[in-house]
Amino acid sequence: MTEARGSAGPNGDTHAPGTPCWVSLMVHGLAATEEFYGALFGWEFRPGPQQLGPYVRALLDGQEVAGIGQLPPDRHLPIAWTPYLASDDVDRTADTVRLCGGTVAVGPLDAAEAGRMAIASDPSGAVFGIWQEAVRLGAAVTGVPGTPAWNELLTFQTVSVAKFYATVFPYTQDPVVSADFDYVTLHIEGRPVAGIQGVGHTLPRERGPHWLTYFEVGDADETLNRVLELGGQVLKPVCDSPQGRVATVADPEGARFSVIQSAR
Repeated sequence: MTEARGSAGPNGDTHAPGTPCWVSLMVHGLAATEEFYGALFGWEFRPGPQQLGPYVRALLDGQEVAGIGQLPPDRHLPIAWTPYLASDDVDRTADTVRLCGGTVAVGPLDAAEAGRMAIASDPSGAVFGIWQEAVRLGAAVTGVPGTPAWNELLTFQTVSVAKFYATVFPYTQDPVVSADFDYVTLHIEGRPVAGIQGVGHTLPRERGPHWLTYFEVGDADETLNRVLELGGQVLKPVCDSPQGRVATVADPEGARFSVIQSAR
C-alpha cells in the first residue's frame, strides 16, 4: 500500500497521473461530521474552495489529508468517501472517461487556486474524482494514524472495469484471479497505488460498485470502540490480513471506510 510520485515541479513533488492523490466526502451535516472525524483521527479543519458549497480541508499536524463538503439539502446522494486520481489534463481525462463508457457528472471546473477537478463514474457506476493540481494537495504526511493508506474499488468482477481504468490512466495490472478470489492491483511506475476487488453479488444492494478508502490507525480494536462511542457503525469487525489488522466501519451519516493497523 504505497503511493507513486511524479517528478518535481514548481510547487514541489507532483502526483504521477493515475495516483490517488486526495479523498473527499460530501455530507448533509458538515459540523457534526467534523466533530466525528476530529475526535476519531485528530483532524483539524480550515475552509477550502466553495465552488460546490461549504467545504473544509482536514489537517493532521498542519498538513492536508482530506476534504469534507456539505451537500445541498435537496441532494439525496449516497454519502461516500471519493478518491481523486491525478491527471496532467483533467479535460482530456474527462473526455477519455466518456469515450470508454464512463460518465462525467461534475466539471471539469476550477477549484479556486488549488487546481482543476471533475467527478466521474466508471461504467459500473463507481464514483471517483479526477484532479489536476496547481497547488499540491494531500499525502504531505503518510503512514501515520489518521492518513489515507489505500483505495480499493469493490465491484462485481474485475476484468472489464480494470480495462476501463487502465485505458483512462497509465496503469499496469497485477491480477490474481482464482475460483474464490478476484483481485487486480493497479501499478504506476512499478508501484502499487490502488486495488480492484471483484466480489460478485455480495456487494451491498443499496450501494453497488464503489471505491473504499482505508485510513491508517494505531490500534484497530481501539478505533472500532471509538467509532461506536461517536455514533458510527462497525460493518466488518477487525480481522488479520497480510497488510495488517483491518476493519470496515461507517460514520454517523453512513459513509463507509476501512481502517488498517499496518503490519510492521
